[in-house]
Order: sequence, then structure tokens, then C-alpha cells
Amino acid sequence: MNATPPTAAADPGPLSDTAIDALRARTPGTRTTVHFNHAGSSLPSVDTLEAMRTQMWREAEMGPIEAGAAAREQAEQARILAATLLHARPAEIALTTGNSVGWGSAFAGLGDWKPGDRILVARHEWGGNIAAMHVAAVRHGARIETIPSDDTGMADPRALEAMIDEHGGERVRAICVTWMPANGGLINPAAAIGAVARRHGIPYFVDAAQVLGQLPVDVNEVGCDVLTGVGRKALRGPRETGLLYIRQDFLPRLSATLADTHTAPLDDDGLPVMRTDAARFEPSERSYVLRCGLANALREALDIGIHNIRARVDRNARALRGLLADIPGVDVLDQGLDPHRSGLVSFAVAGRDVAAVMRELAGQGISISGNGPAYTPLDMRARGLAEIARASVSYLTTDDEMDRLAEALRALARTA
Repeated sequence: MNATPPTAAADPGPLSDTAIDALRARTPGTRTTVHFNHAGSSLPSVDTLEAMRTQMWREAEMGPIEAGAAAREQAEQARILAATLLHARPAEIALTTGNSVGWGSAFAGLGDWKPGDRILVARHEWGGNIAAMHVAAVRHGARIETIPSDDTGMADPRALEAMIDEHGGERVRAICVTWMPANGGLINPAAAIGAVARRHGIPYFVDAAQVLGQLPVDVNEVGCDVLTGVGRKALRGPRETGLLYIRQDFLPRLSATLADTHTAPLDDDGLPVMRTDAARFEPSERSYVLRCGLANALREALDIGIHNIRARVDRNARALRGLLADIPGVDVLDQGLDPHRSGLVSFAVAGRDVAAVMRELAGQGISISGNGPAYTPLDMRARGLAEIARASVSYLTTDDEMDRLAEALRALARTA
């Protein structure tokens, strides 16, 4: 396995309307739905589907074990391409079955909790991560503390520094940040928070589920020890795929959470020998069908260019926010300030609950999503929100689709 990260290809240039048309032509879902749930699960390309179909046929014709052996090198490209995406080493990447699986297994590896240990989290932390923290806190007497946000809603690195200094940095066992929160708009200052974590030698966990494939990522600049992501969102990969980055120097600090023939093979004396790379956090059982699909999705994102994707997503999100802000009865609920906003646009329609809005739009062939407190409980409580509607854009999103969504919401708001 390569000791140094592969070099990403230069960005091919800005995405023109012609380029978008070509990408949409290779995406079957764009012909059957107006999709504004890319933050939930985006639309795969025909080439990603073909990569999975080819491997499924291999399994049917050769047998799954034999087909897996035949596709091992192709599937392993997912690890190498993920390392390229993150500016990491392949040995620092584990291929998982989802964001929560990767984050939870790495967090569980911290171990050795003591009463009074502190976990500092951004207000926008994903509910699944908070659940894992809460289990540790209740079981061992640790406590979860919320990092204050600034006036834009972003987690405040200066406030974090003050929390560490004032209440005892030696008891802080982890700093955890969801980089791009699920409930709309905001992008947290991950690198600035990472600088604080490095300065104090505190483990730093970054949930990048919404980031990968939408925002350029360099784990060295972010300064994280652990970063997780998922294939099905902006990367447009298959479900049940995910990425777990663990900084090589940090890996020895994590206890093993899984032991099997892949993570801890037995030596000649019958004793388990734990792997020394991040693959220690992936099980021996894996789907080569899904890994082939993920590899293709990663390759496509890198070929398009993450900077180009970010520019197009930002352009679309700004346009959609402007359209929704002009509709009487529709309130845009996003935090953050440009250019620190994502492609997740959150809003509310006066007089309509989110479930009703989703049903009405689905009847017109338009898909959005909705979030409640279970997704981002600390932030929703702090802002007094019971629910939000969310329309998330992609580089595939067109002006016509945004106009269609805006017109449908205008009609709903008039009849509320």
C-alpha cells in the first residue's frame, strides 16, 4: 500500500451549463424526479450503477467469494481515491458502511473514561454522535459541554479556547464538531477549531458527512485526528458506504473495537496481531459490489474537481435562498454568512408542517427532506425550532428545477 498520498489531478475548469447537461445525461434520476434531497442521498451516475452491476454479475457467474477476489484491486481503489480526496495516506483510511458506524467505532476506541472527563461539542452536532457520547458520559461520569456559537451561528474557536483554559484542559478528552450541520446553511470553522485542539493536544473528531464531495478537504489543514464521511450524499455513491480517516500517529491511542480475521489475524502461535493501519476499523465481511460503486463515485468527483463542485453548489444555493426569501410566508432558516454556507437550504412555510409540505411537493415530483430535534438537538433547542424543511442542492441542480420548487412553495404559502 502506498506510503504517501497520491496526487489529485488538476481541476479541469469551471462547470459550464453544457458540462452540467452532460453530467445530467449520465444520471438517470434527473429524468424522473426533481431532486432536492442531495444531502440525504444524491443521484448516482449510470457509470456508478454499471460498476456495481458488473460486480453483481461476476458474483452470479463466478460465485461471490471468487468474484470478490477478482475485484479486490478494483474495489481497493476506493481507499486510494478517498486518500486523494482527503489529502491523506491510504493507510489512514478505513472503508465503512456509513458515517455513524465509522464515527462511533473510532469514538468507542477512546476508552479509559474517568469521572469528570469532558467532551466539548459544537452546538450543531449530529444526534447520532451525541447518542454515542451520552452513553460514555452516563456510564463513566463524563460530561458533554457545548461550545458557544458566534453571532452567525458558527462554533466560536475563541470561546472554545476559553472553555479549555477556564475549566481545565487536562480533563478534555475530545473535541467534536459536525463540520457542515444537517439543518441548513452553516459551515463550521473546522480548521480554526483544529488549531485550538492541536495547541492543547486534545483529540479532535470531525463529522464530514455533508462535506465530502461538496467542499475541498485537506485533513492536514483541518488538523483533525478522526474524520468521517459517507458515500451516498454529495459523493453520489451507493448507500452503506462510508469513509473513516484516522491520523496515523493517533491510531495507537485508540483501543480495538473489533477483532476478526481481518482486523486481528492470528499469528503462528494462534495469537491475534492487531493491524497497524486504519483498516483495523473495518470488518472482514464487505460488499465488493458497493466498494466498486464507491470507487467510481470517488473517481467521478475527483475528475470533475471538488473546487468546481463547490463553486457550482454555492452558486445554486445562493440562487435558491434568494428565490425562497422572496416568497411571502416562507422563512429561510439558514445560519452562517456567505461564503461560509453550504448547499443545504432550510426553511419553513407558515401554516404548514414539514410533513405536509413534503407530501404536497412529492405529489408534484419534487423531493425535499425535513429534520426534527433528533438530527441536531442542541441547535434546534437553542433556536427554538421544532422542525425544518430542507432543500439541498447539487452541482446537478438546474435553474429550471429551482424555479419549479419556488413556484410550488409559493402556491403552498398562498393556500396555507
